[in-house]
Amino acid sequence: MALKSFSLLPKTERPSRLYILTISIIGWLYVLYQTTQIDPIKELWIFSLFILLIGICEYFPMPVWKGFSTISFPVVYVLYFIYGLPLAMVSYALIIFIGNLIDRRPFRIVSFNPAQLVLSFTLAVGLASAIVDVFVNVNQFFTYVSELFLMTFFFYVINNLLVDIVLLLRPQPYTFQDWKQKFLSELSSSIIAFSYGCFFLILGSQNRGEIDVFSFFFFFSPLIGLALLTSAIMKIKKERVRLKALFSLTTALNKLLPTTEWLDDFKASFHEIIDVEASLLWTYENGNWTMNFGDGGIAANGNVTDEMSQMFKELKRPYSIVDNRREKGPADGFFASNLRSFIYAPLVIDQETLGVLIVARSRRKSFNADDLRTIATIANQLAVIMKTRMLIRDNEKRSLLEERNRIARDIHDGVAQTIAGALMKLETAQRKWEKSPEETYALLTDSMDKLRGSLKQVRQSIYALRPYPTERVGLQNAIKKRIKAFEIETGLDFTFEERGKVEHISSMVEKILFDTFQESVQNTVKHAKATKVEVLLSHQKEHILLKIKDNGVGFSLLEAMKKAQREPHFGIIQMNDAVEKIGASLQIDSKQEAGTEISVVVPKMGVEGGIEDDQAHASG
Repeated sequence: MALKSFSLLPKTERPSRLYILTISIIGWLYVLYQTTQIDPIKELWIFSLFILLIGICEYFPMPVWKGFSTISFPVVYVLYFIYGLPLAMVSYALIIFIGNLIDRRPFRIVSFNPAQLVLSFTLAVGLASAIVDVFVNVNQFFTYVSELFLMTFFFYVINNLLVDIVLLLRPQPYTFQDWKQKFLSELSSSIIAFSYGCFFLILGSQNRGEIDVFSFFFFFSPLIGLALLTSAIMKIKKERVRLKALFSLTTALNKLLPTTEWLDDFKASFHEIIDVEASLLWTYENGNWTMNFGDGGIAANGNVTDEMSQMFKELKRPYSIVDNRREKGPADGFFASNLRSFIYAPLVIDQETLGVLIVARSRRKSFNADDLRTIATIANQLAVIMKTRMLIRDNEKRSLLEERNRIARDIHDGVAQTIAGALMKLETAQRKWEKSPEETYALLTDSMDKLRGSLKQVRQSIYALRPYPTERVGLQNAIKKRIKAFEIETGLDFTFEERGKVEHISSMVEKILFDTFQESVQNTVKHAKATKVEVLLSHQKEHILLKIKDNGVGFSLLEAMKKAQREPHFGIIQMNDAVEKIGASLQIDSKQEAGTEISVVVPKMGVEGGIEDDQAHASG
């Protein structure tokens, strides 16, 4: 088993570094010594084939017991059996060394893995040979099988012991569950290796003539094919899981709510997509940088400095830092000191940086191009969400301002003018009280009528400022209550049907849907001469549907639109304008003597807020 990457915390890095350095020096000195013992290579084609087979086995590990393990041991054993220990060990070390370089692992791991594997194999050969020489004294075939069994046993025991020491010395916890999974994976690999080695000994003992390169190729081809196939299948499954997690994450982001609950879902899905040891998200709103969350090795939770703020704003494309010991990043101070590699992914819309997503790992050069693209995809999705929410808030502020201005105009042009006129007439009546009682009485009467009218307007304004029915009881209950009132007032026969799972939608969407329902029914009562009205509210997968259908006389849509343009009231044009504000569509299907059907379709865009946030789309 080759050691994968691991991180080192400053307080405990010295023991593990010293151990790795010691094993590496001993192992490579041994390899250098073995190079002086190599005999001339015979049958170069067969030797080249072994090198190729070992390289394939190492580069494509086989999935075994919820883990991965290389199955190169039987090939190395046959290489040792034919060419001797020196050539086998030198070749094995160089193949492992090159494979680790290709995987871009840290140099200490690149040096350690070949050294510990070569030492493990050499010690296994020595112990197995010593035991066989002393205790096994039977036929040659049984001797070879016994030696192979002991070599396999000692190789995997020593190899895992050397790696276990590193895992115990490193700062991260090495639990019994981790050890158990590693042990079972290596046990499965050792059984496969021993079985294949036995096949080699059985076939070799048949004395069927000279064994050439083609014989070795066909002998090892099932093993190599199995390694390639299982490795490819596992990579496809892993990619499938990653894409599924990416889909789940983007879906969750589309349902982003103005609460902190989304952070847990984001973190869980995020770590399924890409494994990182720390992540941090900054967003820029209202002129301030806010840390939305920090997960993993976060060392500080402070404020963004002016220098950092400027660097974040100028960041327009994602980039990676392979080693922060050589290249400093703007947010290094917010992460634990053992983290080495970083990806900075800005949240950019129209060249405006709305935030920065930062991820980190302890191993340098640990992020590849696929990782960078994945993080960039997530950052782009976050940017769309943040920009949409900003636009919604701006629209909400404008709506509130417009509503305040409208109320101010109504008061100024209505109640205020009426009260001012009534006050002037009262002043006139006061002056004419003694000279013209009849004129005074008329003025008082007129003033009182106007003041009553103003009081009525004030009450209407107060009622309009009260919470809307949908805000008090929700859309479904508001429709039900209004239907009961319509039935009492009009005597019409109503049916109300709900479909699908009821989900939260914004108060603005509820208000406009309720207004559309109410106006549609009022038009039915006034003009349709209907006896029955059917109302449907359906929460479907992609949208919300509200449908109002009557069995009345119908009307000409063209004539109705012309009338709506001439008469300013909440008619067809106003209904259409209202639903367009929430990104919905209004459809009217009516024919003379065939009834009318009005449908509103609201797409689920997944950017909804609560009651306090009137927003433009339905929640997903």
